[in-house]
Amino acid sequence: MTEFSWETDQQHHPQTPEPAHASDRSSAPATVSLSAQDFTALEERIVRAIELVRRERQLRGEAEARAAQAEARVERADSERREQMAANDDLSKELAALRAERNEVRERVERLLSQLDTLEL
Repeated sequence: MTEFSWETDQQHHPQTPEPAHASDRSSAPATVSLSAQDFTALEERIVRAIELVRRERQLRGEAEARAAQAEARVERADSERREQMAANDDLSKELAALRAERNEVRERVERLLSQLDTLEL
């Protein structure tokens, strides 16, 4: 079994006696031993983590693009709604004006008819 060693400040070398002072402890090198199998497993976990981050970034980009499209659709729909409300207001005003004009014409026709009725008597 092949072993790899790294020096760290957090673990102590098993054969090195522990220093008496805490300040001496930080200067003492420590060794972590990993077998080739452990190293391969660690490498695989790192590769999977990288792939996961890459995939999450891609999904985030896609989600942000969909959100931007949805916001654009909402803005267009809101703009169309405002235009339709303005057109509706214009049509309502026109309808009220036409009804008033119709009533005026009806009154004038009724007066003309009553004047004709008085002439025929």
